[in-house]
Amino acid sequence: MIIGSHVSFNKETQLLGSAKEAYSYGGNTFMFYTGAPQNTRRMPISDTLTYEAYQFMETHGIDPRQVIVHAPYIINLANNEKEDSYQFAMNFLEQEIERCEQLGMLRLVLHPGSSVKLSKEEGIQNIIDGLNQVLKKDQSVFILLETMAGKGTEIGSTFSEIKQIMDGVKLSEKLMVCLDTCHIHDAGYDLAHFDSVLDEFDHIIGLQKLGCIHINDSKNIKGAHKDRHANFGYGEIGF
Repeated sequence: MIIGSHVSFNKETQLLGSAKEAYSYGGNTFMFYTGAPQNTRRMPISDTLTYEAYQFMETHGIDPRQVIVHAPYIINLANNEKEDSYQFAMNFLEQEIERCEQLGMLRLVLHPGSSVKLSKEEGIQNIIDGLNQVLKKDQSVFILLETMAGKGTEIGSTFSEIKQIMDGVKLSEKLMVCLDTCHIHDAGYDLAHFDSVLDEFDHIIGLQKLGCIHINDSKNIKGAHKDRHANFGYGEIGF
């Protein structure tokens, strides 16, 4: 089993510190942000610390190909009402992909975005257009579209919406999915019958596209569309 947790990524130790923190928890993988998820400030990547991190991971049973990077929340490809903001979202996603390439990380989780005052169909088309602008044939990084709770105007609260995005992207081979248990519970999926949920995922998207699972509990009842996480086993999902 490949399992880990969200860990820190700080200026002093960067990827090396992240790997050591993950190992201290008993994990054989981990997820991190390359900077604060709420802003654009990003520290330069240290090649020396990255090299030392790879040495540490090799000797401690962590496969860097399974490590997950999470894109910041401020990237919203679903809304293009302000051209500058939409262009910023694409540019910043490109920068995050480049940082992943520099770190040698292959999987970048991305929230699809919120349509705000636009229709859901317009939001989905904007995400498709944005990804078609950003994705490159020669990139090593996969974008993992995260399933969402459906709070407000969020896109991606159903497997069908995720599939619609993937079908519209020219380089869809660069796309995978991050399945978040809190989010899909809040979106209305019944995790008491998890095999059935996976069967539905397989039928609509395909299990070969499942890039990672965020295992979270939820403070809300099924279908609440609120996205409020709880510690594992202390929420409403029934783990």
